[in-house]
Amino acid sequence: MKKLCIAMTSVLMFALPLSSMAAEKVVAKTKPDLSLKLELENAIGKGLTWLAAKQQPTGNWAQPEYPALTALALTAFQGDPSKFYKSKYEQNIKSGYDYLVKSAKPDGGIYGKDLANYNTSISMMALLVANNSAYEPLLKKGRKFLVGLQDDFGEKGMGDDPLDGGIGYGGSYKHSDLANTTFALEALYYTRFLKSDVANDPDAKDLNWKAAIQFISRTQNLPGSNDQKWASDDPANKGGFVYFPADSKAGEQKIEGDKTALRSYGSMSYAGLLSFIYAQVDKNDPRVKAVIDWLSKNYTLAENPGMGQDGLYYYFHTMAKALSAAGVDTLTTKDGKKINWRQDLARKLLDLQREDGSWVNQNGRWWERDPNLVTSYATITLEILHRGL
Repeated sequence: MKKLCIAMTSVLMFALPLSSMAAEKVVAKTKPDLSLKLELENAIGKGLTWLAAKQQPTGNWAQPEYPALTALALTAFQGDPSKFYKSKYEQNIKSGYDYLVKSAKPDGGIYGKDLANYNTSISMMALLVANNSAYEPLLKKGRKFLVGLQDDFGEKGMGDDPLDGGIGYGGSYKHSDLANTTFALEALYYTRFLKSDVANDPDAKDLNWKAAIQFISRTQNLPGSNDQKWASDDPANKGGFVYFPADSKAGEQKIEGDKTALRSYGSMSYAGLLSFIYAQVDKNDPRVKAVIDWLSKNYTLAENPGMGQDGLYYYFHTMAKALSAAGVDTLTTKDGKKINWRQDLARKLLDLQREDGSWVNQNGRWWERDPNLVTSYATITLEILHRGL
């Protein structure tokens, strides 16, 4: 129980691992902005009130076959800085967790009809922050399930396929990608205290982290550490990330002469940084420095760089997690301007909140026209920002 409490505190209080990258700076060193923090608490309360009203009688939020949507809402309630709404909606929270528990499968996954990794990973995080030892068996089974999803397509253990080491959606989607790998690494990192040190214990099996790091590196535009021929070091893309090796949702970009490069884009570049953190890659590693450099040069809140409005709130959510975890308080843009990204993002989300307390993206890609999903993303993001301000 003590280990569970420590892990829960690490997730909720800092929204980041106390790894080599984060140990030096788990909260911002700038002077606290108490006025802005109060504004955020108000916005968070409005978001949680809206979510409570949208819960279904069965305990879930939004589509019942995708428990990740409920898990995100529960994570938002657990992160309430005032604790008022967490107490006020205690019954809603209990009902949501009952639904999650019922969604657990005999194979250890927590999912409905598909997207097994996505749903299991996010559900595990919600179970973890509940700080309830009764959920430990589900978390242990979930760990084994996720470890079993790691891809190794070629000769076993050799990393000879570009997709080796990664994890995909799961279920009928047999293709690893960086977004889903990040979800899985997050759940496995924060539940690593449940891994047994006893030989031959079923709970002792762990992810092949070396292979995972190789996969992450193979999604980065960084020749040298990325052994794939497509990796480009052109100034516009160097250091950024794509969706999976040789594929970018942002498409291609013409560079010098007749050459083209896979376009690096914002949300996957933050996911790449976050994945390196979960894999405990040192903050001084050239790969980490390169992605932070790309993110600094491409910093914007007007869009998901390279993707326009596609996945905008996932971009905000992943940005807050990754920069907090990396201990980055300010970003220096390509024109030399220093940005307090926490204050910047907080004010952006305050401006985007609707009168009823919800958020929504008018661009529907990746389900972001669903206010249940987007309000959970935005509320969790504000909670991360609140802890760092």
